[in-house]
Amino acid sequence: MTLQNPGWLLLALLVPLALWWRWRRGEPTVLFAPAAFLTRLPGAWRVRLLPLPWLLLVAGLSLAVVALARPVRRVPLPHTSEGIDIMLCLDTSSSMTANDMDPQRTRLDVARDAAARFVAGRPNDRIGLIRFARFPDLRCPPTPDHGALRQFLDAVTPVAGDGPEDATGIGTAVARAAQVLSGSPAKSRVVILLTDGEENIATAEKPEEIAPLHAGQLCRELGVKVYAIAAGLGSRSPAGEWALIDTTQVRRLATMAGGRFFEARDAGAVTGVYAEINALERVALKEPRTIIEEEFLPFLAAAIALLLASRLLQSTVLEVIP
Repeated sequence: MTLQNPGWLLLALLVPLALWWRWRRGEPTVLFAPAAFLTRLPGAWRVRLLPLPWLLLVAGLSLAVVALARPVRRVPLPHTSEGIDIMLCLDTSSSMTANDMDPQRTRLDVARDAAARFVAGRPNDRIGLIRFARFPDLRCPPTPDHGALRQFLDAVTPVAGDGPEDATGIGTAVARAAQVLSGSPAKSRVVILLTDGEENIATAEKPEEIAPLHAGQLCRELGVKVYAIAAGLGSRSPAGEWALIDTTQVRRLATMAGGRFFEARDAGAVTGVYAEINALERVALKEPRTIIEEEFLPFLAAAIALLLASRLLQSTVLEVIP
């Protein structure tokens, strides 16, 4: 608690001056019988309480001076940040069941765990989830309810191998994420794409499909940034050898959309990439703020109560009549 106008405390010097002046005047020289009689009674409770109105008067005046000095309390407001909107695009094609990144976990398990830790470190952001293989599937729009998002994330499973949906439509997935973020009022909107394959939906034979470069152009027009992660060692040949995937389109997509491209060959690398993205997309906290709460009313109320009590006692049970 602080005082906004501490200069008013100088008035407190007048209180002892007034008491000194009252003491100089002394008691009245002519007293009516009832008062004189009472003051001569040894041990009478009224005699003992005669100084009380003056003490109440002094306390009341002192509190009134404190109220004039305007006591206030500075209450700090919690740190806030505007946050950003993020869409996680997670590849769920059958190749995500490979365990080349961690012998105990599949690529999808590694990606889910790293994404969950990333979400836990972004409490001020709205984060959503799209799972994709051949088609994008919006599982959760951007939301501040990270508990619900975690449930959707844990429920993500890969598509059946060699099924009708077992393909990799990167361009369509990123375009869908950009579409979801297009209506966001957030100052920063980000797509984090994690895939272990190459685009095989938008090909030269299917020009009507959305290619990664088309998705990059759309993101650039909408002001959506894309961070792309190529996970795993690549694709496995029938002979059991690993062959690196062609990441050219994904690299160009991320660059075109103002983001960055990352390669993660193992579980630790995926975690590190998410940590790096987390550092790149930090939103500065707003300047610490405080609000001022006035505290003079309790002092003023107490001062009025004490002054009224002093006057009441002097007018009734402790009245001295000259």
